[in-house]
Amino acid sequence: MKLTKDFLGSRLVQEGVITQKQLEQALEYQKTNRVFLGKALVDLGYCKEEDIARVMAKRAGIPFVSLETFPIDPSAVAKLPTEAQRKYKALPIGFSGDKLLVAMQHPNNVMAIDDIRILTGYDIKPVVVPDSEFSAALEKYSRVNLEFEQSADEQLPEEDVDIEAGDAEVKPAVQLANMILVQAVNAKASDVHIEVYESQLRIRFRIDGVLHDMMQLSRKMHASLVSRIKIMANMNIAERRIPQDGRMSIKIEGRTIDARVASLPASFGERLTLRLLDRSAKIITLEELGLEQVVLQKYRDAINMPYGCILVTGPTGSGKSTSLYASLITVDRVAKNVITVEDPVEYRMEGINQIQINPKAGLTFASGLRSILRSDPDIIMVGEIRDQETAKLAIEAALTGHLVFSTLHTNDAAGAISRLTEMGIEPFLTASSIVCILAQRLARVLCRNCKQEYEITRDELGDIPDFPFNEGEDRVKLYRPVGCIRCSNTGYRGRTGIYELLFVTETIQRLALERRPAREIKEAAIAEGMITLRQDGLIKVKQGITSLEELMRVIL
Repeated sequence: MKLTKDFLGSRLVQEGVITQKQLEQALEYQKTNRVFLGKALVDLGYCKEEDIARVMAKRAGIPFVSLETFPIDPSAVAKLPTEAQRKYKALPIGFSGDKLLVAMQHPNNVMAIDDIRILTGYDIKPVVVPDSEFSAALEKYSRVNLEFEQSADEQLPEEDVDIEAGDAEVKPAVQLANMILVQAVNAKASDVHIEVYESQLRIRFRIDGVLHDMMQLSRKMHASLVSRIKIMANMNIAERRIPQDGRMSIKIEGRTIDARVASLPASFGERLTLRLLDRSAKIITLEELGLEQVVLQKYRDAINMPYGCILVTGPTGSGKSTSLYASLITVDRVAKNVITVEDPVEYRMEGINQIQINPKAGLTFASGLRSILRSDPDIIMVGEIRDQETAKLAIEAALTGHLVFSTLHTNDAAGAISRLTEMGIEPFLTASSIVCILAQRLARVLCRNCKQEYEITRDELGDIPDFPFNEGEDRVKLYRPVGCIRCSNTGYRGRTGIYELLFVTETIQRLALERRPAREIKEAAIAEGMITLRQDGLIKVKQGITSLEELMRVIL
């Protein structure tokens, strides 16, 4: 429920929820961070969303309901069309006698209530719910039609393409494809997996790095659904025996989404994997990555150097590209010529020349990098070092006065040096060109609404001897996941980075020249003060950002 900041603040003070001093501090926070006053109060820990909603409900004479405990009736949800739900910010949640209970963000909107009454045929009883609960419920229960629009650089086939002659399920397949994509985008899924088995079609979303079962459908829908998506991605629907790759751009509620589609022939039929990239998403800054303050300052110093090579390492899906983009937005894009070669171009950035590789046309990372070097660059970003040629060109570019950013698939920072040696790069080139290596993982963040506090002793953490206890501290407060409507009952909401930053000092250079194994290089870096991935993760566990269970899942 939205009210003016003056009314909201004074009402909360009158009800004793916050003090006048807290209100003044929240107003200052609001001004600095440009957020609603309610969010400012919650962010500062002065009150909860439920406190705000209860006060507003009391003031308006409207019942307060928490969707954490109120069982939403799907038959009530279905009474109001999705378009109206989103237009009026209203979600039917149940029945009270002959009235329809409707959770509303603007419960005093008389015109909206009249429209909902006409659309549903029921008398309406509005209720107030916390904003985040309302948003989560609307996202979970609403179903909207997907509006496909041709992007400027990709032509999609006509909607009336005959997928399979005489196929009576073409229209249901279109609706199903639309629904899957909308749900995936609303759930902030990074990937969609469409898999067929002997008796069923399974749809899974990867959310915050973990796969979740979303739908189990009749296998009869498989062929038409796959054909529909392949047509959208400009793939050959007649070819089912070999893997294919395709791309498409779609618009969902005004947001432009790029999707990479990969097909793979499996035992019971083709499976599809869709990687979703929100083109309109805000690029994360270095401060938002989750680097410890000391590590952040050291990394800032590194990316402001005039030349050298900076590597970001980790497995697929560990956020390496995000870290590179966060690094690039800090550089001077007016005085510097910044060029990237990527696969794919995930975010469009002003002031940076971004090149999409196209192996079919002969444009690879190596050939693209070779061409970039003839275009007078100051800063170069290579999406990934995959082969010896790309590695050699990147290292040579760093040695000839360019600042080079790239990624490498290794388990930790020290492993990157050994990996380059295995790829055929001479150790003296590696030692003299690399400035630092940032290794990372992504861990799920505990839901702020439902995480549960508990105490654990030093003895109980005996199998984790490196836990960061303070001197004289024998027990510590940690948090575990519980699950609520806001986090879809997972206990987690969002992700944060876990990092280790290795600087190539004289000691590390000497070990690299001697071709020492990664283990020795890591031990030397730790002796020089490097915080390892595990140590950084344990710090975040102690801070209540994530849980021990999640850390053990991400880092052995």
